[in-house]
Amino acid sequence: MKVTVYNIKGEETGRTIELPEEIFGIEPHEHSVWLDVKRYLNAQRQGTHKSKERSEMSGSTRKLHRQKGTGGSRKGDINNPLYRGGGRVFGPRPRNYDIQVNAKVKRLARRSALSAKAQAGSIVVVEDFRLESPKTKDFMAILQALNVSDKKPLTVTAAYDQMLYLSCRNLPKADILPAQDLNTYQILRAGALVVSESAIEKIKEFCA
Repeated sequence: MKVTVYNIKGEETGRTIELPEEIFGIEPHEHSVWLDVKRYLNAQRQGTHKSKERSEMSGSTRKLHRQKGTGGSRKGDINNPLYRGGGRVFGPRPRNYDIQVNAKVKRLARRSALSAKAQAGSIVVVEDFRLESPKTKDFMAILQALNVSDKKPLTVTAAYDQMLYLSCRNLPKADILPAQDLNTYQILRAGALVVSESAIEKIKEFCA
């Protein structure tokens, strides 16, 4: 699959680059994508939720009244979950939500997500570029020139670039990642992928 290479002004450079079919041209495997997205979202959960159950309440443990002869229902102590301020029945406890997904499935999911974006025409390849200083305005100008500023763009670079990261972090709808940190969830979440030329080679290494 050949795509046009643009410069940061949004102009065609007259060159094209070949996107490998085994990464950008496969039939998306929906179940692998679902598993990897579920794994990613589960990993974001802290799992620190906790509520007190009946045995952990600080109220009195005295039986409210005798079992028989009152004409009322049977009652235990004031910590009964049926009473206001009582313990919670089967409340949440701290737990780990992580699930394991095979490495092959993760790679297949990433390739499926990239292929879906390629089929939708949502991948823009741009010449390698750098910013001399962290300026959000300059980075936004590049996204606008490429006509992706309103599409929740994800910029993929060959390696971590602090100037680009600092320039992007104040943009609520834009994100930036080095190729080695690319994951299925963020590929699908993005409306458009802005991929630098050198990042294509890195994607081949981590997704093949």
